[in-house]
Amino acid sequence: MKKFIFAILLFCGFSVSSFSQQVYSCDYKSDADVKVFVSDYKSDADLVVYICKYKSDATNNEGLWYFCDYKSDAGKKIYFCEYKSDADIVIYFSKYKSDAGWQNKRKCYLFY
Repeated sequence: MKKFIFAILLFCGFSVSSFSQQVYSCDYKSDADVKVFVSDYKSDADLVVYICKYKSDATNNEGLWYFCDYKSDAGKKIYFCEYKSDADIVIYFSKYKSDAGWQNKRKCYLFY
């Protein structure tokens, strides 16, 4: 019975972390789950991102990101590309939380 309860709690923990937007910035492209290019223009972006101060604010797949200090804490590992053509997704960092969200919903699967 204890093993069963432990398995359920473990599964729930993985489910929550896989949908949260806690990200870790990798130094190497090969370590990343998603390659990201940062645009200077909101209109070029697939996703508008707002950086949260608190981990609890970065929920769901809405463009609210919290940068983790450790790779093991992150739901996704990202690598910032120098060229747009190398990236899986183009993002734009916004100063406003209300701007965060997907502009190209076809790429939202990258963060599930």
